[in-house]
Amino acid sequence: MNDTIVTVVGNVVDSPRRVSLQNGAVTNFRMASTARRFDAAREEFVDSGTFWVDVECWNGLSSNVSGSVSKGDPVIVHGALTTHSWETDNGRRSTPRIRAFAVGPNLARGTAVFKRDRFGRSAEPADATARGPLSPALGDDTRDDFASEELLAGRDYVGDPETLDDMNPADLSAEPAHA
Repeated sequence: MNDTIVTVVGNVVDSPRRVSLQNGAVTNFRMASTARRFDAAREEFVDSGTFWVDVECWNGLSSNVSGSVSKGDPVIVHGALTTHSWETDNGRRSTPRIRAFAVGPNLARGTAVFKRDRFGRSAEPADATARGPLSPALGDDTRDDFASEELLAGRDYVGDPETLDDMNPADLSAEPAHA
């Protein structure tokens, strides 16, 4: 199979719509990605063309997107690019569409708080004693949420002074400002 895999960075331009079907659930939204380029004559960044694309998210991704994404949000969408075509009174029409594998916030434009759904957990460690005191038994389905304080030992980041490298601000290069 020769799918065209793309990653598009842009903004959600309409409210996501979720529909339950016999073979699963789908959430659709439209996004716009506007290219920016540096205009040397004006010495500033200017907008170039805008790429408009419909995004479809199926099943588990569908419910997560419908509960997390809103109109205006900056997102990154990764998936298979296709063309949706149909007939109208004025002839054949088409639009690009991405069948999303992953959708996430663009953290260059803001912050996010990630909350795992209970089905997104990895397998239990081989040694059950390796779980930390904050890690629940992974087979325990009596819990509704996976609280942000709970960590999976050996999988999630646990901060302590030995884990972090010292940072020297003199080693950092200045990032150019974007308009």
